[in-house]
Amino acid sequence: MKAPSPSAPQAATTAAMNVPFFRPAIGEEEIAEVERCLRSGWLTSGPTCKRFESDFALAVGARHALALNSCTAALHLAVDALGLKAGRAVLVPTMTFAATAEVIRYLGAIPVLVDCDPVTFNMDLADAERKIAALQAGRLKHITGGAMPELVGIIPVHVGGLMMDMDAVHAVAKKHNLWVVEDAAHALPAAWRPNSNAPWQRCGEGTSAVACFSFYANKTITTGEGGMATTDDQSLADRMRMMSLHGLSHDAWERYSGGRSWDYQIVEAGYKYNMTDVAAAIGVHQLARAEAMRVEREAIAKAYRAELGDLDTLELPPVPENRIHSWHLFPVRLKLSQLTIDRNAFVDALKSAGVGCSVHWRPLHLHPYYRDRFGWTPDEFPVTSPLWERLVSLPLFPGMTADERAHVVRVVRDLCQRHRA
Repeated sequence: MKAPSPSAPQAATTAAMNVPFFRPAIGEEEIAEVERCLRSGWLTSGPTCKRFESDFALAVGARHALALNSCTAALHLAVDALGLKAGRAVLVPTMTFAATAEVIRYLGAIPVLVDCDPVTFNMDLADAERKIAALQAGRLKHITGGAMPELVGIIPVHVGGLMMDMDAVHAVAKKHNLWVVEDAAHALPAAWRPNSNAPWQRCGEGTSAVACFSFYANKTITTGEGGMATTDDQSLADRMRMMSLHGLSHDAWERYSGGRSWDYQIVEAGYKYNMTDVAAAIGVHQLARAEAMRVEREAIAKAYRAELGDLDTLELPPVPENRIHSWHLFPVRLKLSQLTIDRNAFVDALKSAGVGCSVHWRPLHLHPYYRDRFGWTPDEFPVTSPLWERLVSLPLFPGMTADERAHVVRVVRDLCQRHRA
């Protein structure tokens, strides 16, 4: 009987393997901490949240950290604390998730969408300047309803965990008298520096008014659902903390732990954005391993770059020397002119072959709400509009095995070769 070819076992393994887009790295420490929390009798915001906040502030170099139920909550509290009012305007990248802009709408303000950089996908500050000039000249009346709104802030997003040049962001902000709130949902731990002789600046260490982090299930550290706001400004920290729990004069931990009177006063119409101790119990140990998990993700990203770098049908994410990349995402760009398959078919083929993947993101100006409510059109974003049609995010997570990575590489290479124009 003829012996099987060497490729036969590999083909069988390839067909059987299923690599998820993400798998959370939950250890025994997190499980034990959650059990201790459950047995303690204190489940909502309490001593474990306080510990998580203290540890987080120390980790990023901020004076204050506030544990919340989502990054969206952090962003909302930040713009509220900064005094954003209805009718004012804020610069927001179009290449972002819904939360970045929707918190502006919560307060009746106007998100002014900005195109992205073609390499990093982060906000293009040159286009931000163009949008500012257009707003001041009355050329954006289709989004403002004919009004001339005051521009008050800018919310940069560190897409995929690659930080923006924050000196450049703050230069634009200073020039136009804008506050800066960083959407750092992807960027823990991450850092940047202007040159090799400068010290590293950690994301969240207080150079901006507020930085906002996400601990959603697929983020670089997770609490299931959750977020954190960091700031060096005591008044902003106090306002955000007060508004995070119904606008009460002091929180439940202070009232029920014996530290303060049972009585309280409602001083503002606040929100319900606090984190639970159960979630924080996961977070304290995730945070302790944050850098170790980042190093794992970085190693996988380096392997992808080595193993896919020779394909002329793909563009891989950049690795600037003056960045510490969190590697939340590994987005590749298909060179559609050199392929006989479009992005959606490529994604379907990946999934059929057992490779979980995603797209980050459909730009805001292409969603019905922003298109119909504000009249944004694709030609106002000449980089982002065609770019997003080429994007695919490949699986990348700590704990990803060599066999799983090899499977992703085999499938991607096979698709690129079979569908090469």
